[in-house]
Amino acid sequence: MSKEVSVWGSNRFWQRSAAWVTGFSAMLLIWLTFDTIPQITMGNDTDLQNGITKRVPGPTVINYKITYEMSEKRGHEVPVIGEKEEFFGRDDYSEEEARALLHLGKVASQAKNCMSCHTLLGNGGYYAPDLTKAWLDPMWAENGPYRGMTGKDKKEEAMAEFLMNPSSYPTHERMMPNLGITADEAKGLVTFIKHMSSIDTNGFPRNFGKMQGAVNGK
Repeated sequence: MSKEVSVWGSNRFWQRSAAWVTGFSAMLLIWLTFDTIPQITMGNDTDLQNGITKRVPGPTVINYKITYEMSEKRGHEVPVIGEKEEFFGRDDYSEEEARALLHLGKVASQAKNCMSCHTLLGNGGYYAPDLTKAWLDPMWAENGPYRGMTGKDKKEEAMAEFLMNPSSYPTHERMMPNLGITADEAKGLVTFIKHMSSIDTNGFPRNFGKMQGAVNGK
């Protein structure tokens, strides 16, 4: 008489279970992939003109004012794209021009190895400030100390000046080294920083919203 084996001790049971779990996980991963692609696909200028909100706005978002506001519905802060705003003296960058500036900024950030010290969208180092929402940092606001020390009237001009001559402006106890950033690279980097601040990161970084003046200008 053969000994009855419990289902929990049956190799066949566990083999079938593993197959079912693997198959279900694969289907779930495929579904999540297709669900995520539209969420992370960059928008375009038409979306912005029509007031359509994308998690990753198109490059021409640099033509608009960006603020950071608390969403009661979602329970965290979200970037809000407002009216037209001049950026380096213009508010009419075409999609091609804005995309070229954004590309220049991305390439410059890689060439200068910014992520070895800074965090960008959750990736990078922790030695220097997180740059994910740097454009919205109240320290660069109209009456902020960072803008004031550069002597520039506009936020983008102040940021560009700082990037080109960081050793002249002690904004942090850990001084940024002079990386030989050119005027064009600085403009591209500021474009990259402004666009990055417009991305809906589900309230990340969490501590940014706690800064006085960061949310709703308060």
